[in-house]
Amino acid sequence: MWKSWIVLASVVALGTGAGADLKPESAQSYIPFEGTPSQWHDGFQRFDYVMDGQTMAIAPFSRPADEQFGIGGPPEGQRRCVVVCPRHPAPGNPWSWRGCYWDHQPQTEIELLKRGFHIAYISADATHPPDKYWDAWYAYLTDKHGLSPKPGFIGMSRGGQFALRWATAHPDKVSGIYADNPGGDDDIFRGLPSLARNDVPLFLLCGTNDPLLPHYAGAFEAIYEQFGGRVSMMLKDGAGHHPHSLNDPKPLADFLEASAQEKPAAVPEFVGTNPFSRSTYYSLASTYAWFPQDGYYIKRRGAAFTECYDQYSLSMGFEVAVTVIVPKKTAPEKPWVFRSSYVPRDAAVDQALLSHGFHIVVGPVGYNADGPVLSDWNKLYAYLTEHGFSRKPTLEGEGGGAGAVYGWAVENPDKVACVFAEHPVMHAAGVQTQPIDRLATLAKSGVALMHVQGDSEPTLAEEQREVEKRYRALGGGITILRAEDEQLSQENVKAAVAFILSHN
Repeated sequence: MWKSWIVLASVVALGTGAGADLKPESAQSYIPFEGTPSQWHDGFQRFDYVMDGQTMAIAPFSRPADEQFGIGGPPEGQRRCVVVCPRHPAPGNPWSWRGCYWDHQPQTEIELLKRGFHIAYISADATHPPDKYWDAWYAYLTDKHGLSPKPGFIGMSRGGQFALRWATAHPDKVSGIYADNPGGDDDIFRGLPSLARNDVPLFLLCGTNDPLLPHYAGAFEAIYEQFGGRVSMMLKDGAGHHPHSLNDPKPLADFLEASAQEKPAAVPEFVGTNPFSRSTYYSLASTYAWFPQDGYYIKRRGAAFTECYDQYSLSMGFEVAVTVIVPKKTAPEKPWVFRSSYVPRDAAVDQALLSHGFHIVVGPVGYNADGPVLSDWNKLYAYLTEHGFSRKPTLEGEGGGAGAVYGWAVENPDKVACVFAEHPVMHAAGVQTQPIDRLATLAKSGVALMHVQGDSEPTLAEEQREVEKRYRALGGGITILRAEDEQLSQENVKAAVAFILSHN
């Protein structure tokens, strides 16, 4: 598809003057840009072009001197195009595409130029949204000049909307997107899931008082999280729609550079021949700091500010897929957590265990079952242990999910390292005898229990106290952590992690 537009473009003789010394050793396909350059910020070489509105042929253009670093409107029936070249192109010829408002707050692009990025732009405003001309410009830069097939985007306001519109239409051709107080439209909302599934990282910089925030950036963030995409948010406390960007562009340039350099991780051995999809898991915990160069307190959260883990969804013949979150470095003996419910973004214990090299596994729970189907969980356990996972996982659950994992534990007491349960409801579906009446099997096998217990719910507290009483009478070891609400304190998280580590 891309090459069809190249056929329409004019063949321009390549010069040996400006830009000819820019060919990096690592990218033999790079072809220097033709035409007579002018100077952009800090002395970088800028090449201007026009694209014919009928043929989409691209030719060098001598820009008016009074434009300075900016750009004027395109001539009738044409589009203006710009490329700024780094002094030393980085390996792979990464580049950043400005979605709109050329030369507005250009500090991120200047920093990227210093890091070896090219910077590109094509006429963009209310009457020039992303269209076939944008596609032809992309093809010209990648097919003809050898720039990376996956540019990063910088878009402010309407530029953020345009960047996201083009990216959602071409989700496999983008390395990352920095959108600053972006606008939006229905096409973007429809395309965000595909963009997330293609693992394109999204970085949002917004003012808390920007009227667009709840309608667009806030909604983009929530949708991206739900579909397993990597999204990061910086919120300037008290700021409106303007000013855009940061005076120190390092966080923004770091994001785009890291996105351009990324390589997909190798598929783990345990995936085997099972059909799978890969997404990411990370905490949404926020940090709040003063940025003196900008004069704002800024809240930061999301993938750029915390550890991100690969999350695999495996189709293994069960009614639903199996979820496995993979640590950066697997601990000796390959310890893992076996749980019956999905891992929320605030699961501080699981996040700590991931940092200690544990895999987190969500066992299959079908649409028509309230808990584990014993045969399914046995099959998954056998599969994972055959692939080197520890023969004694930690069982973990919260509320009714805790009762569900107890249902598997009492049937397999010799296959359990320990049980960690938050506010457990001791009920398991599909069993003849409830786990609370089969605790002796766990005590006999020496399985240690830890419960997080809140006294604000009298019925639950009564049941949990009964479990504690019975287990101690059976000679089993049980530890109780007190919690005032559903959120674990930092002290409780540390205690829970220490407990699990000590039994693995």
